[in-house]
Amino acid sequence: MKGVIAAGDAQTAAAGEEILKRGGNAADAAIAAVFASFIAESVMTNIGGGGLAIVGDVERDKAEVYDFFVDMPSGEITPKIDFHEVTSDYSPAQDSLYIGRGSVAVPGLVAGLSALADEHGTLPLKTLLEPAIRMAREGVTLSAPQEYVFEFLLPIYEDTPEINAMYKKRDGSAWCAGEKNTFPGLAENLDQLAEEGPLSFSQGSIARAILADQKAHGGLITESDLANYKIRRLEPIRISYHETELLFPAMPSTGGGLIAFTLKLLESVDLAQMAHLGVDHIQALAEAMRLTNIARPLWEASASSEQERIGRLLGDKNIQLYRQKLDTILSGESPPSEPLFPREPDHTTHISVVDEAGNFVGVTTTAGESAGFVVDGTGICMNNMLGEADLEPQGFHTLAPGARLTTMMSPTLLLQDGKPRMVLGSGGSSRLRAAILQAVSNVIDFGMPLEKAVHLPRMYFGAGILHLEGGIPEKRAQGLEELGYKVNRWPDLNMYFGGTHAVAFENGHWVAVGDRRRGGAGIEVE
Repeated sequence: MKGVIAAGDAQTAAAGEEILKRGGNAADAAIAAVFASFIAESVMTNIGGGGLAIVGDVERDKAEVYDFFVDMPSGEITPKIDFHEVTSDYSPAQDSLYIGRGSVAVPGLVAGLSALADEHGTLPLKTLLEPAIRMAREGVTLSAPQEYVFEFLLPIYEDTPEINAMYKKRDGSAWCAGEKNTFPGLAENLDQLAEEGPLSFSQGSIARAILADQKAHGGLITESDLANYKIRRLEPIRISYHETELLFPAMPSTGGGLIAFTLKLLESVDLAQMAHLGVDHIQALAEAMRLTNIARPLWEASASSEQERIGRLLGDKNIQLYRQKLDTILSGESPPSEPLFPREPDHTTHISVVDEAGNFVGVTTTAGESAGFVVDGTGICMNNMLGEADLEPQGFHTLAPGARLTTMMSPTLLLQDGKPRMVLGSGGSSRLRAAILQAVSNVIDFGMPLEKAVHLPRMYFGAGILHLEGGIPEKRAQGLEELGYKVNRWPDLNMYFGGTHAVAFENGHWVAVGDRRRGGAGIEVE
């Protein structure tokens, strides 16, 4: 077997498969798949966004995190800033967010993927771009889950004539599931990137197009913002959970530390003796999630070092304090009030890859909901991270120039006896924490195969509401209501609960599973 890959769309996964078959390693396949996702999953991510990756290299015997998330730009805010509100219809709820040139943070994806190629790949970047360029020219088919997203984000894709034309057919109707769409402008830009190299996006022809567009239309990105953007290489957070070692990204990922915290709380509860998704099991998960949100300010407060931040949240003293709180709640004491947090970017996707040598990559990317325009003279769309209230808790455009924004994204690794045994990640705003948590627990606590661990129903607790995915028996929902929970029943599996794309070693070989909730696909490459 040459490797395994799981991704948010079959077309994305096929790009990684192609590279593995051509002799590429895990990094090569992941990079090719991410570039392909900008076409195959363009309502989830785009080349103008940011990401996080967890990477393992067999020869170096090392795992590290690559942070190439977005930065606050340094341009002057004037009355001419292009920053305006749109409303998306999530039915039955509506959601307001901001788009336009002034919503664009400094992108990091091209810098990050190029660094991964240089430092961990074996094939030239030009080769890794070939599947994405071909897909952009020949067209990709919209999946049903992406059509679902596209429909409630339609106001963004209708905001300017250029992006409207990109996503509408000649008769003016919207792109529909099962139909093909091409992205010829983006194909030309990817060709430029292949010929000029990564500097084209920071100092070359593509950078000049982005800067001219920003200047002409009231954006904030400057020449120095693009030229001076830096990726970061970080040590992962490491915890043990029932004799399994787990690795998560630290800041700018808020999600990594919070998932680690929830797991450490649950380690004191014997989940394996509970009926899976029975009342006791769901209550334990819900209360651990509640306490994690109560502890969250400890994680997000400023710190002199990452070790200080990790120590105050995951140190033995703090974990023991919260385990005692969890035990008293599960014994019948009323739970404390849970703080509320703003909604976070939902439109995120993940890719997991392991190659035949055991090298691995898990990479999660996002561009928010897209900023609602196409860079003048190109086929490039950009992120709207500065239009996300949760990423700027002190108010829009208040972060210092160059500040790295935070993200809930958390590509995750499981090790047993020092060897990789599972790579996973998820999209889904705050719910991605619950999605990753439950997949991990299903494998470790309940001994489930990966396919079952990913596709069994999930629960999520937040903002005082217990959400139960379709397939959880009504009797259990009623039992939870009798305990005092406000229960929201979902009729089916739904992308609201995340999209966990994972690979795992089981029964002597690697398997790959893409979460059906988000149109995912897994491929085992012979």
